[in-house]
Amino acid sequence: MPVYSDKVMEHFMNPRNVGEIENPDGIGEVGNPVCGDMMTFYIKVDDNQLSDVKFKTFGCGAAIAVSSIVSEMAMGKTLEKARKITPALVAQELEGLPKNKYHCSNLGAQALNKAIDDYLKKPGKKVKSKKRRKDEKE
Repeated sequence: MPVYSDKVMEHFMNPRNVGEIENPDGIGEVGNPVCGDMMTFYIKVDDNQLSDVKFKTFGCGAAIAVSSIVSEMAMGKTLEKARKITPALVAQELEGLPKNKYHCSNLGAQALNKAIDDYLKKPGKKVKSKKRRKDEKE
């Protein structure tokens, strides 16, 4: 039986940002036929930033915790920065996942990216990147 970190358990027992966004700007859906996990992410974009992120997940506790933490990690970020949320960062933010549950972090990052892709497919939408000064850090 997998051993979960306190943070995974907290996000599983009290997931953040659960639900749907009415008239979302983007929707991303992924699933894993082997384990049966299904994730749908809904995003709202204002001025190139994720102003709202919600999800609906059908799956194990790790899948729910991953969805919850990804929604928190993405909220308020620019589209460009949200795209940099990787499975490794998700697992690190959750203070680790058992090897047999690591695929859940892949699903969370994929669902978010699919929602961003869905948004960017719409006419006139593109990622606006701000040019940084040489002395400015990311």
